[in-house]
Amino acid sequence: MNTSDRRIHSENSGSSNEWDVGKLDVDSYLARVGYSGDLRTDAETLHRLHRAHADSIPFENLNVVLKHGISLWLDDVQDKLVHQGRGGYCFEHNLLFSALLECLGFKVRRLAGRVQAARTHMLLIVEAGETEWLADVGFGATLLEPIPFEDGAVSRQGGWTYGLAQQDDGSWRLRSPEAEGWMDLYSFTQEPQRFIDYVVYNHYTATHPDSPFVTQPRAVMVKPNVRYTLGGNTFISKYPDGTSHKRGLSENEAIQALRETFNITLAPEDETKLREILTAERTSIADEARRS
Repeated sequence: MNTSDRRIHSENSGSSNEWDVGKLDVDSYLARVGYSGDLRTDAETLHRLHRAHADSIPFENLNVVLKHGISLWLDDVQDKLVHQGRGGYCFEHNLLFSALLECLGFKVRRLAGRVQAARTHMLLIVEAGETEWLADVGFGATLLEPIPFEDGAVSRQGGWTYGLAQQDDGSWRLRSPEAEGWMDLYSFTQEPQRFIDYVVYNHYTATHPDSPFVTQPRAVMVKPNVRYTLGGNTFISKYPDGTSHKRGLSENEAIQALRETFNITLAPEDETKLREILTAERTSIADEARRS
């Protein structure tokens, strides 16, 4: 499928009214994730596109803590994640990825998941060939590749392993193995979501004081054999065997980690504001330690 064919397919997508997929700049997206392979609507292409996205665009919540807000309109999402070279969280990632897939001709269902108690996650079910796949490029412990949407499916991705299990009530759980057994990452049902549903979920996630995303800068990047996480001034490297290495960073080191590990470059004014946020967090932790 050449550039003009992709553009025509995008303009004729049946879901473009609600999801605005016709506004996606497919060529810029593919350049952003470094993808130059085939664009067939088969499982191999889906896997390669999923891996390219996961390898290139980090999970991060910086616009939340910087008080810029999170827009889910596709124009804004692609400007941030594609043209500005930034990352985002689940709604941004999976709205962008689902738009790409529909532009290319894949059939996509957009679903919502519960992380712990709240329904605050977006995931995708994608038809490729004769198989349906769970695709999710926007979870903090993100999948590198899709998983067959089948009860009992197990997928090994680099050193990481993920599994799917259907419950007696018909819901599904994405899981990963831990020393004590399978640990649930999130649960979900097959109820299709509308764009406005994600707007509501996003409002809670980006603004509610109980949301884990509003209190601390966070970035995550997953590679085949290591997961890097920056949470405030703490940098963690976690490995598939369960071991991890944690170290505290200065404000300048945290900004450097965003650039070098997560490929996130902020505008100068946002760097200054983020340093202030990190300094305040460090001071608060030190004060608590002195009081205890």
